[in-house]
Amino acid sequence: MNANVGKPDRILRIIVGLILAVGPFVTSLGIWSSSTMMYGSVIVGLVLVGTAIFSFCPLYRIFGIKTCKM
Repeated sequence: MNANVGKPDRILRIIVGLILAVGPFVTSLGIWSSSTMMYGSVIVGLVLVGTAIFSFCPLYRIFGIKTCKM
């Protein structure tokens, strides 16, 4: 499993992932009023944070994208 996610990409993934994972629990925005949207948001957020931590994105590998300079 080679790293294919660069540092700016990782930072953005962590920020967006945390917003999506924590947002439904700390705000009462209408977009998260549906349980499907709430759980979907949390799952997508956790996936983004996970790919940032491991510096590996399976979709990047499928499409041949590499933002890492290594």
